[in-house]
Amino acid sequence: MTEPMSSPLPMASGGCSCCAPDAAPTPGSDAAEASFPAASGTSTTYRVEGMTCGHCVGTIAGAVSALHGVNDVKVELVAGGISPVTVTGAASSNTVRAAIEEAGYRVLTS
Repeated sequence: MTEPMSSPLPMASGGCSCCAPDAAPTPGSDAAEASFPAASGTSTTYRVEGMTCGHCVGTIAGAVSALHGVNDVKVELVAGGISPVTVTGAASSNTVRAAIEEAGYRVLTS
């Protein structure tokens, strides 16, 4: 009896900026959802396009949580769709948007 040959999973194609073959791995981004201790501040939810996996969630959570004035980041993954990213703290909306876009994702307006 022969064992079936399993083929490797294909690499993610365009649309997943963190898993594309030429993307550099982001340390500590294995979590499907990143959450940090909540603190006082206003919460703003951003509509983010382009996330497809838990690694994408970790990439965005890491980029945003590193910003001065961010107390909490919650990401609800909608693979291949528009994922809500809720940020609590005093960081400006423009700063958060820039961090998400620099990480390789698109923040939708309205």
